[in-house]
Amino acid sequence: MTPTRPYLVRAFYDWIIDNGLTPYLLVDATVDGTAVPAAYVRDGRIVLNVAPAAVTDLQLGTQTVSFSARFAGAARLISLPVASIMAIYARENGQGMFFSEEEGIDEPPQPETGGEGEEPVRGRPALKLVK
Repeated sequence: MTPTRPYLVRAFYDWIIDNGLTPYLLVDATVDGTAVPAAYVRDGRIVLNVAPAAVTDLQLGTQTVSFSARFAGAARLISLPVASIMAIYARENGQGMFFSEEEGIDEPPQPETGGEGEEPVRGRPALKLVK
């Protein structure tokens, strides 16, 4: 099953834009394949303004997010693996979605077994509150 993160990023991006707000991405710059200007990375993270007025050629794909943006007047191509996106939120009010590390995993967890040939151990279903 495919991860939900890329779909949620696109949905929240549209929601933020539709409400006249400024979408920001919080990105883990240490994830392999992340191409961002190193001079703007703080503590392994970078915040990027992805409003239509701030970027060009924005592509919100299922594997990567890419766009062109200016940093100190110089155009730079930004490429982000979707797994590197930690949050998408509106600058003005902070509303959006923050992702846990587990949400970037592509494969569902394997069921635990009590031993060879035994039935999988089943626990109670659990829901997780996402703010």
